[in-house]
Amino acid sequence: MNSLPTVLLKPGEADRIVAGHPWVYHGSVLRLTHPAADGDWVQVKDHRQRFLGVGFYNSKSKINVRLLSTERLEPTQTFFEDRIQSALNFRKKHLPGTDSFRVINAESDFLSGLIVDKYENVLVLQISSLGMERRKDLITAALEKILSPRMIIERSDMATRKFEGLESGNETRVEKDETLTVNLNGLKFEADLRAGHKTGLYLDQQLNYQLVAGLAAGAQVLDCFSFVGGFGLHAARAGAVHIRMLDQSAEAIAAAKRNAAANGLAEKCSFEAVNVFDWLQAETARKPHEKLVPRWDVIVLDPPSFTRNRAAVPNALRGYKEIHLRALKLLKVGGTLATFCCSHHVDAGLFQDTVLSAAYDARRILRRVATYTQSPDHPIIPMIPETEYLKGFSYEVVK
Repeated sequence: MNSLPTVLLKPGEADRIVAGHPWVYHGSVLRLTHPAADGDWVQVKDHRQRFLGVGFYNSKSKINVRLLSTERLEPTQTFFEDRIQSALNFRKKHLPGTDSFRVINAESDFLSGLIVDKYENVLVLQISSLGMERRKDLITAALEKILSPRMIIERSDMATRKFEGLESGNETRVEKDETLTVNLNGLKFEADLRAGHKTGLYLDQQLNYQLVAGLAAGAQVLDCFSFVGGFGLHAARAGAVHIRMLDQSAEAIAAAKRNAAANGLAEKCSFEAVNVFDWLQAETARKPHEKLVPRWDVIVLDPPSFTRNRAAVPNALRGYKEIHLRALKLLKVGGTLATFCCSHHVDAGLFQDTVLSAAYDARRILRRVATYTQSPDHPIIPMIPETEYLKGFSYEVVK
């Protein structure tokens, strides 16, 4: 291990690493004791030569080192097997009886740059770091040994790969791909594992689907940004009178229709492929002195992320405020707004402030009745803020 290239940190730069954050930024590096090739396994020490950990080096990335262990380990197949098994044990404890879930969530499972989702007996792999890319064969061998999947599909199509000097990469291992039917909380959903959002479905909302559905019995429900019907179909099963699903993607709406039919819930649902902003604006538009009569008991807002970086946060907040202002005008008194934000750059406090600002403009008073977070297969490590991104609230309109 002492023969490994050593990355020495500048004075004062070790504290964050000791506290548990796995990223060594370029600006934190004092020097390398020996040359290291991009993708190499290196050790990291503070400026006093005290050992901090080992990880993958990449000079092309702003993150020069992604630490994977604070012990003197090597990235062998056994190393990956141990990490995968540990992550799997955590899921079995916190999501017992679940067949589809995220097995590896990158930094949350101390495998920076690696995501693995399990859909029934099929795995979807996403690699976003050079070090993991170089060990892909070890990773897939470890996955096959522990989980014995029917198929492993790679969906390494994220834009962030370019920051690691990597090209977009997709391939199927084991056998050819097909659209899969996935069970989420006892409901059937199509999962397009090659071209669907994320790796096919929004597994991070799996528990929230049930929690929000608990508010929908006897309700007229508007499901905005519905995708393939996650919130809407759970609400329908829970006893909602009618669910209107809106999404800009015609393909997603078509899949939502098929999912509704497959679950025997089609009669309760209606669908529209439409720009949700435009739809909300049209529904709330009134002539002078014309009164708007709210007709929805529950509205769900689960938009895609409006921002990928901090510079875009102000514009994102304007977008969030706009959809909340319109939605609140459409809710009956006593109705419930369930709303979500999946941007890491907008924290829960800022998100709630935006909702309350919209409520003020809409002249509505809200009572918060629930707080939501990502499902436990997307673990949160408090010392790694990047692992916490999904937040949500339910508010009852008091008046």
